[in-house]
Amino acid sequence: MNHVTSIPPERLRGFFQPRSIALVGATDRSRWSINTYQNLKTFGYPGSIFCVNPNYQIVHGEPAVKRLSDIQEPVDLAFIMVPTHQVYPVLQEAAAVGIPNIVILTSGFSEMGTRGRELEQRILDFAQQHNMTMLGPNGNGFVNVAGQIMPYGLPIQPPLVKGPVGVVLQSGALASAVITLAQARHIGLSLLVSMGNETMLSAMDVMDYLIEDEETRVIAVFLETIRHPTIFKHIAQKAMERNKPVVALKVGRSEISARAAKAHTGALVGNDAIHDAIFQQLGIIRVNSLEDLLITAGLLGYSRPISGRRMGLVTPSGGACDILADRAEEEGIQLPDFAPQTVQGLQQVLPEFSTIHNPLDVTGYIVVDRTLQQRALQVVVEDPGFDFIVYLSEPPRVEPPASQLEAYLEQYKSLGTIIHQSRIPIIVMGNTSVDLTPFGSFISDHADIHFVGGMEHGMTALRHALWWHETNQQASMQPHEQIAPTSPLFLPEPPVGSWPESTARDFLQTHGIPVVPGMLATSAEEAVYAAQIYGFPLAMKIQATDIQHKSDVGGVLLNISNEDEAREGFHKIMRSASTHSQAIDGILISPMRPPGIELLVGVLHDPLWGQVVAVGLGGIWAEVFNDTSVRVLPISHGEIRRMLSELRGAPLLQGSRGQTPVNIEKLVDIIFRITQVAQGLQEHLESLEINPLLLHGESIEAVDVLMTWKAG
Repeated sequence: MNHVTSIPPERLRGFFQPRSIALVGATDRSRWSINTYQNLKTFGYPGSIFCVNPNYQIVHGEPAVKRLSDIQEPVDLAFIMVPTHQVYPVLQEAAAVGIPNIVILTSGFSEMGTRGRELEQRILDFAQQHNMTMLGPNGNGFVNVAGQIMPYGLPIQPPLVKGPVGVVLQSGALASAVITLAQARHIGLSLLVSMGNETMLSAMDVMDYLIEDEETRVIAVFLETIRHPTIFKHIAQKAMERNKPVVALKVGRSEISARAAKAHTGALVGNDAIHDAIFQQLGIIRVNSLEDLLITAGLLGYSRPISGRRMGLVTPSGGACDILADRAEEEGIQLPDFAPQTVQGLQQVLPEFSTIHNPLDVTGYIVVDRTLQQRALQVVVEDPGFDFIVYLSEPPRVEPPASQLEAYLEQYKSLGTIIHQSRIPIIVMGNTSVDLTPFGSFISDHADIHFVGGMEHGMTALRHALWWHETNQQASMQPHEQIAPTSPLFLPEPPVGSWPESTARDFLQTHGIPVVPGMLATSAEEAVYAAQIYGFPLAMKIQATDIQHKSDVGGVLLNISNEDEAREGFHKIMRSASTHSQAIDGILISPMRPPGIELLVGVLHDPLWGQVVAVGLGGIWAEVFNDTSVRVLPISHGEIRRMLSELRGAPLLQGSRGQTPVNIEKLVDIIFRITQVAQGLQEHLESLEINPLLLHGESIEAVDVLMTWKAG
């Protein structure tokens, strides 16, 4: 399906809040039908439910009607569970009686091949012609927890808690796993939608709805594919503007296709790196597991914004202190020392044998005095040197005897009060991500405390939350750098294959990119003539469109120091290269440059996102070092600075270990110009790679250049 018509949020409000539902194809012989009916009943759906089946008078213990037209009151939603060939006639009947909203659970459409695609297109065309909103086919429906409306085909066991997390899934089977995990960790949901084939209603439409939904504070998304990147970008930007985090689990990590394997850039920038880049640019948190998807979303949904990376840590365990300190270092979270007044306050609270420092172990004396950790927290939370506190505490698993229950409730109620009255966020984190028991969930609700699921996932969630709040703050505070549209660059004729390097170098130089001088020699005499012009030492490089990695075939000689070496070098390279190419243009003669930092700058065309730029350290060793930063074009000067700062080798650019510092502003401007040239050629350009771009103080020059063009 090529459906690109967005369905606005105001139209979806009625879709997700139907006042009456018809179950078409309802039968006691189908688990889908039984599940859907029971979900609606179990969770207290307040509207009317009509069972439609021409073959039975009673279904699910309720009187059934033979057809939709037999229902004597308006129906807001038809939930269709009939065989594939009956779906279209049911749609016709629904349109005839004015039912505006449709969920199609039935499978057998585009996922089954050509005939299924044709039938799916037919039902889409019909639904659009009759102004229907349609979810599916091949989807399980939706779970509106906030409204207690559950037209959903798989079983849901209560309780299901209302809360701040909206969920969008391009997977029907995983929806149940997400619901189960949310129940296990007591993470409240606002709405969960299983998208099915997205024939009409798309994941982007539901995300847009959740951005405007007052019940939703954070959006969790499971994505198998992104069909319409322009719409996806718009939705992500809208979410950032509305201060709603989007947490995404994007699957499909695959090897780079052969489209750019000719260049080092193609080997470094796979599909997954491009998705990482675009998610980062759009402010979307990308996670790697369902656990991190929900635990991160839960942290963002229940906690206040975290304004900095200075963490105070209050635990009952020295071992946990060590684990969390290690994880804090990994995640770039600081553990400042306690202020003197904090130390003094803790000395009055803790046993004499305790060691007072951040992270704080209040010691095993907590077994004797159960108020000890909370009293320590009350001191630490007043320390002016912290942006947030992590308080390590497990929710109780077993309800205590009645004689102790009141004390338990008071203890956690007191903790909840401290959290809500604190000037800074307090994150309550468990040791492990075990399920909350019914009593633990009761305590969570009673004290209004969200327990983040375990140190490992919890610290990962903290990293994501910090990154999102920093990104959101930067976006709101920094003036947006306007990037002027790039005009197409003139080419005398559409290029094909790869340009000779000498042609590519001349083209870049014409468009303001500094290039090491060079002359193409087609004979030993011409090589000597070039040497006389440039002087020594020289570099000699084979020029052949079918040789991409010149050094691999003996096509490069360096430090040529006299005319005899230039003459002999010419013959040596030609002998070696001729066994690998039948299309040799000559040998490029260039003056040697002093050693410097070698940077790779490459732009390639991605079928989904368009042009992508990669910047990496290492020159010919770039693939070995794998120190690369990636962005989707267009990008600003500021974004290029951030790319350079992300490189592990970034200190080299600042002049570490005695190196001459690179003129960063000049480098940023040259990389920006390279991206502008690439964008001016995007109609034809497959890839543009400068490797290396040689950096030495103020000197920045392209040494090797590769430009390849799209076929056809």
